[in-house]
Amino acid sequence: MTKNDILRRIRYTFDYGDNKMIDLFGSGGQQVTRAEVSDWLKKEDDPEYKELGDEQLAAFLNGFINENRGKKEGPQPEPEKKLNNNIILRKLKIALNLKDEDILDILDLVDFRLSKHELSAFFRNPSQSQYRPLKDQILRNFLHGMQLKYHGKS
Repeated sequence: MTKNDILRRIRYTFDYGDNKMIDLFGSGGQQVTRAEVSDWLKKEDDPEYKELGDEQLAAFLNGFINENRGKKEGPQPEPEKKLNNNIILRKLKIALNLKDEDILDILDLVDFRLSKHELSAFFRNPSQSQYRPLKDQILRNFLHGMQLKYHGKS
């Protein structure tokens, strides 16, 4: 699953226009142009398509958190240089103010079963023995469930 896919799905789920997308990137500490956003949202086979980097997606997700939860006091967090699915899920969990049960309910919407113990392994410190990397399939199902739950709601 590409970072561009994740960006497209979040944009569609919450029905964000170009200006809103630019604002979210800006709120996360990354100034972008309408042309850049447009190129990131294009399909892979489009000649104008540009690959979204980890730092840009991290900035967008930080802006998404700021939008939904409000900016925190003090300096804003720097966008991560390297993202993985676990960090992306954690940022979505924070932005949407989700508890573990909420995430499991969202996965249930797409008939994807996961135990609470399996879910907690994704949020552990990578140095812990119980840590598990989040596979693309689970993130894809979560984003699809998010779309079912949030699309069309203001």
